[in-house]
Amino acid sequence: MTPFEIELQVFQSGDFWYKIILPLAIALFFSFLIGLERQNIGKSAGISAHILIAVSTAFIGIIQLYMFEHQGGDSAADNQRLIAQVLPGVGFIGAGVIMKGQKNIIGLTTAATIWATAMMGLVAGSGYIFTSLIFGTFLVSFIYLRDMKRGINPFIPHVHHDFNDDEDASDDDIKRHA
Repeated sequence: MTPFEIELQVFQSGDFWYKIILPLAIALFFSFLIGLERQNIGKSAGISAHILIAVSTAFIGIIQLYMFEHQGGDSAADNQRLIAQVLPGVGFIGAGVIMKGQKNIIGLTTAATIWATAMMGLVAGSGYIFTSLIFGTFLVSFIYLRDMKRGINPFIPHVHHDFNDDEDASDDDIKRHA
């Protein structure tokens, strides 16, 4: 069976609602909330980055399911190779967010939210709908409650300067990372 025939079969059976649309909607919803918080407090990766990462990893999970169901493999490990390649890729993206100033290191939490958002997308795309809902709810709750405990309202934009105590930071650096 060709990939097109597989897709056509899924579309005609009506399974696309819970195999494709629902996982993508979950990834989109939770990554939007996480990205909104990151953007509103002035971090470098915001709504767009988090949505692109979560939806992309959800698609990888969906494709992995199709490959497992219709192409098979010699073992269960063969069917997880595509997902296994996501982890270093997302780690590379997260590493790009981390910056070291002269006195501080910034971007660790944003890198962690990128990684967690990607994992939530993979979980949803792999068909674990309830697990992804619980995971996404936990992530969003933790991030928003942490901000509120610190006295930050994550629902409104804030100006945040990560390089304030870095003597080498130029005005352009401060504007770019604000």
